[in-house]
Amino acid sequence: MAQEPYRPRRSVLYIPASNDKALAKIASLACDAVIIDLEDAVLPADKKAARDKIAGILVGREKRCEMVVRINPLASEWGADDLLDVAKAEPDGILLPKIGTPRDILEAGDLLDDNFAPDSVKLWAMVETPKALLNIGAIAELGRDPASRLACFVAGTNDLVKATGILATPDRRYLMPWLMQLVLAARAGGLDVIDGVANDFRDLDALARECADGAAMGFDGKSLIHPAQIEPANRAFSPSSEALARARAIRDAFARPENAGKGVIAMDGRMVERLHLAEAEKLLAKAIIIGA
Repeated sequence: MAQEPYRPRRSVLYIPASNDKALAKIASLACDAVIIDLEDAVLPADKKAARDKIAGILVGREKRCEMVVRINPLASEWGADDLLDVAKAEPDGILLPKIGTPRDILEAGDLLDDNFAPDSVKLWAMVETPKALLNIGAIAELGRDPASRLACFVAGTNDLVKATGILATPDRRYLMPWLMQLVLAARAGGLDVIDGVANDFRDLDALARECADGAAMGFDGKSLIHPAQIEPANRAFSPSSEALARARAIRDAFARPENAGKGVIAMDGRMVERLHLAEAEKLLAKAIIIGA
């Protein structure tokens, strides 16, 4: 399977399709991706009008951030029309809410294929129901097949809390097992995975803690609800100066003539393998793309 080029997704900002003021600011935002929301943020009476605006929002867009549209569930009265109309505008991705099984991804992909949507239109999937978590391994496996279009998972933590009845604590202790399960499945499927939102956009210290936890768990980025959250997310999900220095040291060590044929070398009293070299090179390549 051909490797997709790396796209940073450190900061993924939701913007309601009905909020013209927020939409007008997209070009000035420093986030890696924007999710234009047709689902939760739009009242039923306004859904068609919001959908009709998508083409105008996406036409002539600047490529400085990835543009994704969250549609309504395919099973809803708006879902199928959302999918087909949004696909005509050729966003970078279409975010499917309330998925439960691989079939949900496959049906969306079939609709896109049948209506000649370009391969560049990828599918993102909201993981926000107990059913989705129970089926997450099988869903993630679709990521190994480019024909599925599946590229990214987004954790719907608020919906998971509501659906399961767990206590939403500041440290997210009761969510952690499911979040780790989601990361594991995403990696098995070769997918990116985005952490859920922090609801109090005024508490940037709490956001920073959640971002640090998310980065430590292996998430690629954080979904956001306010522009003030972008900078902390970008910082938390960018490689640290210490990590970059270590990566350069590993790359340089393996580049020495005496280490050319070695699979394992010693550095600072620690064993370093070529898998660590691959990780270092990947980190350095990412740093170049995000300007770290």
